[in-house]
Formats: sequence, C-alpha cells, structure tokens
Amino acid sequence: MSKVLVIGAGGVGSVAVHKMAANPDIFSEIHLASRTRAKCDAIAASVKQRTGVNVPTYALDAEDIPALVALIEQIGPQLVVNLALPYQDLAIMDGCLRTGVDYLDTANYEPKDVAKFEYKWQWDLHDRFREKGLMALLGSGFDPGVTSVFAMWLKKHRLKTIRTLDILDCNGGDHGQAFATNFNPEINIREVTAPARHWENNQWIETPAMSVKQAFDFEAVGTRNMYLMYHEELESLAKFVPELERARFWMTFGEEYIKHLTVLQNVGMTRIDPVIYEGREIIPLQFLKVVLPEPSTLGPTTKGKTNIGVIATGEALDGSGEKTFYIKNICDHEEAYAETGNQAVSYTTGVPAMIGSAMMLGGQWRGKGVFNMEEFDPDPFMDMLNQHGLPWTVEELDGPLGF
Repeated sequence: MSKVLVIGAGGVGSVAVHKMAANPDIFSEIHLASRTRAKCDAIAASVKQRTGVNVPTYALDAEDIPALVALIEQIGPQLVVNLALPYQDLAIMDGCLRTGVDYLDTANYEPKDVAKFEYKWQWDLHDRFREKGLMALLGSGFDPGVTSVFAMWLKKHRLKTIRTLDILDCNGGDHGQAFATNFNPEINIREVTAPARHWENNQWIETPAMSVKQAFDFEAVGTRNMYLMYHEELESLAKFVPELERARFWMTFGEEYIKHLTVLQNVGMTRIDPVIYEGREIIPLQFLKVVLPEPSTLGPTTKGKTNIGVIATGEALDGSGEKTFYIKNICDHEEAYAETGNQAVSYTTGVPAMIGSAMMLGGQWRGKGVFNMEEFDPDPFMDMLNQHGLPWTVEELDGPLGF
C-alpha cells in the first residue's frame, strides 16, 4: 500500500493528483491538503468524475508545523508531496522529519523577503534525513527535474562528458489574456525579475534580468525570443556534472509579457518589501497576484504547445569526438486540458511530480538523505515520461549553439 499526502491545490497539484489517481497500482490512497479546502474539493470532484477515485481533502496552513505534524500523523502517508509554495519547503521538510515520512518537492526553497533561489538550506538537512533513514527528493518538476534527468540520460547513453549545456524552455501557448502568468504569479515574477546567472569556468556570471536575448526556432512552435535567466537546476547540475564548462537556462517571453512586466516594475508593483496602505502593511507583488488571472483558470482558453529541452555538447561515448545532442519534450495545451483540466505548464510539472513519487514508492530511486534528480539512474524515470504523457525525442545536431 502506497499512501501519499499531496500539499498544494494549484494547477500542478491538480495534475499530479489526477495522474496519481490514474495509477492505483502505485498510489493506493491520495490525500490532498491546501490552505483553501474548496480548491482541494474541486480537484477531488474532477478526479472522482474522471477516474472514480476518492481523494480526501483537508484545510492546512503548511507553515503551521504543529498542524502539519498532526495531519501527517492522522493520515499516516509513506510520502509527502510538496506542491505548495517554495517558501514552505523547509516547514514541510521539518514536518516530515518530525513524523518519519519521506519528502518530495518540485522547486527549491526561497525566503519570502528576498528572491534568492538556492539549495543550501535544503542540502543542509541531508544528515538529519539520513540519520532518520528518510529520503527527500528535490526538484521533481520539469525544470528543475526532467531537464536534469535529460542531461544525465545523455551522459549515460550519448556523452562521456558534458562540456556545455543549455536548457531551453519555450511556452508557445496563447491564453487570450492581456497579461497573465502560467504558474503562480508571485513565484513567476520574482523569478523573471531576479538577476540572471549562468555557470561558466567554475563561477557564476551575473547579468541584469532580461538583458540577454536570443532568437531560436522551436519545433511545433516557431521562432521565439528567449532570455537568459537563472534557474535552480543550474546549481545542482554544476555540482553533479563537475566537468561542465558552461551551463545556461533560457526561457521565452512574448513582447506583450515583457511590456506589461516592465510597466509593473517601473511603478513598483513587483516589489517584495512591504509598503503601508491605509494603515497596514501589504506586499505589492502579493497584491498583484490577487488581481491577476489565477493560472489554474487558464486551461479552457490556452492553445498551442510547450517545447522544453536540453542541448548538450561533449565527448561522445563511442569515441567519435565531440558531439552535440538535443533532447526535448513537446506538450500540447489542449490535450493536457482534455486529460486533467489543466494547461500544459501545470501538466509538464505535475506529471514529473507523480513520476518522482512513483520512483520513490516503487524503490527504483532510494537513498537516505536529501537528493537531487541527477543522483539517480535516469532510465526508469525516462521510461515513465514516455508512458504517462510526456514523450521525448533525442537528435544529434551539427554542433553547439552559436551564441
């Protein structure tokens, strides 16, 4: 019996629970908790309608550790799947340590008061998890997550070493809104407006946010402008692929998104420090999140595809010299919505959360301590991507990116 507690009832949580319910041989019981129980109930109703599986729901403030501990003890899960906000990672990990339960998330911890994405806080818990015989798996989404598994699959099957690596994330979907984010607006905007960083010659190179742009022709989407950004899998890849000379992360944004975001920045609406409004403190970005469209509502109107992949260059395993390979997934927004009621950005994160959970529960990925995706055999994970809605392809390119 594999009982799980999922925390978080956004689009990613919805996809993960739907996919878990579709695999009862792996997930015998699924429990869902969030600050707003009504969101959990809506997901549970959809899951019941689509799969016939009952999902018990709970109201939970994940930062209230005594309440979290009480809920874990009440349910008795084998695994807690954290699909809440990155601010809550450490609290949920603490709850797992106190109750003796394994842990999984899709994004690394960041403090509320500074947009700082770093694994250090979670890596520092390795010994505590190891001593209790528990496992924590970090970053089991798409990027981070699948992108790291892509890189390690290439290193196992195509490349003896990886010299340069580029992660390319393109969302070619159109939701019909003047301005909206495809996942949590607060997290999305903090991520986009933070300074860009990439790994080069054993050090981090920092550039102003959105200042480095390149055009790229994405299969099934077309040519889009992509911007150099920092993303947390660069930190874990630099650690677990020590020969890397350069690693970069790119994400596409349309001109309308850039225009709106620039105005919001200029007027102070993306600030994460408190301001006084009518005698009380508010965080401008948190207020902006409330007035922007809820990402989970974008599914019915979003059309188009996502294309996310990794381009890696290094010494070929077969001794044929330096080679470049491009490994990627293309996901259709409308197909994702038809299956789970959510658009493809949520789908491409929720499916890997389910697969990472399956890896832990099935014993394909096991260990004592805190782990990243790069530390395990990529093959069973890659097999499940093909089986559960995120098929991938790999091709050899003529050479590395020319920029």
